[in-house]
Amino acid sequence: MLGSDLIIDFENCGQEMYRLMAELFPLCRSITGDGVRETLRTIQGQIPLRLVEVPTGTQVFDWTVPREWAIRDAHISDSNGKRIVDFRSNNLHVVGYSVPVDRTISLAELQNHLYSLETMPDAIPYVTSYYQERWGFCLTHRQRSGLPDGEYRVFIDSELKDGHLTYGELIIPGETDREIFLSTYVCHPSMANNELSGPVVATMLARWIMSRPRRFTYRIVFLPETIGSLTYLSRNLDRMKENIVAGFNLTCIGDDRAYSFLPSRSGSTLADRAALNILGHKHPDFIRYSFLDRGSDERQYCSPGVDLPVVSVMRSKYREYPEYHTSLDNLDLVTPAGLQGGFSAVRDCLELLENNRVYRATCLGEPQLGRRGLFPTVGTRDSHSQVADMLNVLAYADGTSDLIDISNIIKAPVYQLYPIIDELLSTGLIGCVSV
Repeated sequence: MLGSDLIIDFENCGQEMYRLMAELFPLCRSITGDGVRETLRTIQGQIPLRLVEVPTGTQVFDWTVPREWAIRDAHISDSNGKRIVDFRSNNLHVVGYSVPVDRTISLAELQNHLYSLETMPDAIPYVTSYYQERWGFCLTHRQRSGLPDGEYRVFIDSELKDGHLTYGELIIPGETDREIFLSTYVCHPSMANNELSGPVVATMLARWIMSRPRRFTYRIVFLPETIGSLTYLSRNLDRMKENIVAGFNLTCIGDDRAYSFLPSRSGSTLADRAALNILGHKHPDFIRYSFLDRGSDERQYCSPGVDLPVVSVMRSKYREYPEYHTSLDNLDLVTPAGLQGGFSAVRDCLELLENNRVYRATCLGEPQLGRRGLFPTVGTRDSHSQVADMLNVLAYADGTSDLIDISNIIKAPVYQLYPIIDELLSTGLIGCVSV
C-alpha cells in the first residue's frame, strides 16, 4: 500500500500503483454498496478524497439512483453438497445485482441462469443486471460443458435495499478557478485493466498534481460508471461548464499494448489538441478511435447540453482487447511498466496544459540572439540547426497561436519547446498574451 507520507519518484511509480491495484483487486465492487466504499476508503489513505452519499430514489436527469446491492455469499452445489461454483473464489461468479435465491433445481433449469463464453472456454465472463431483477451465475464454458445431469442447489445471500450511491471527489485548488477534470470509475469487481488501472493512475496523478505548483484547479472524481457520472453532473453541471477547460476519462490504462485515443464529441477541444500532440510525438503508433466508438463516461460528459471537453487516453481500449470483461483481465494482464506508461502519458498532457499559453514576439524583425547569449558567436553551417526551433517559435509567436499550435506547425515536440519558451521569456523576446 502507498503511504500518504511516502515520497514518490514519479518517473518510477509503476510498482507503487501496482501494489495499490493488488490491494483493491479482491474487493467486490458494483454501482453501489460496501465494495465501492471500501475501495474509496482505501484510496483515501493516499489522497484526501471527500466521500459523498446520494440516496436511493434520487432523480439524476432521466435516471434514478437505484437500490443498494449487498452480497455476502453465493454458490452452486452439487447433489453431494460440494460447491462447484463459489463466489468466495472469484466474485465474477455471480451476476452483478443478483436477487437472493435458495433453491434446488435441475440442470436444465439451471442452464437458464448460467453465463459463459464459448469462444473463451477458460474465462469467467462479467455479467450484470442492474435495472432488471434476476439472478445468475457466471463460469467458464469448459466447466459449464462438463456439468453432469442432476439436481443442483443454487444459493445467493444478497440484498437489494434503500441505501446510497457513493462517489469520491477531490478538488485541488490552483492559481485560477479554471479547472482540469479527471474522472475514473470504481464499479467493476475483480478486473485489472478495465477497472482498477483507472483509479490507481488517477490516485497517482492526484499525488503528482499536489506535489507541484499549478496554474489550474483540478477536479478529480471516482464514481460508478454511467449512473455515477450522471449523478455527479446533475449536482455540479453549472460550475463544471463554467470552469472546466479540459478533461480526461481514465480507464483501461495499465497494460503493455499500444496507446489509444478516443476524442470528445467535437474532436477539437483543448483536451483533444493536447492529447493528440503528446501521443503523436511520444507514442506515434497510438490507435485513434472515433467518438462513434465511445462506451464509457465520455457518453455523459460529451452529451449535447453538457458538452464538456473530455477525451480518453488509454492503453488497450475497452471492448478492443480479448480479456475485456472477463476473469482474464487480471493482475497478470496489467504490469507496473504499463501503469507507468499510462500515468506518464496523462501527466504529459497535464503538463502541456499547464505550459500552454499564447505568446507574442516583442521585437520587430528577427532579433539578434547572439548578444543575448542565445546564438553561437561563431557562425558555422550547423549554427542555424542549433537554434532553428527557437527561431521558428519566434516566427509563430504572433499573439494568436498557442504553444500547441506552434508545436504542430514547426513539427517539434512541445516538451522540447518548454526550455526555449523559458529563455525567450527571460530575455524579454516574447511576452505572454494569455494566462
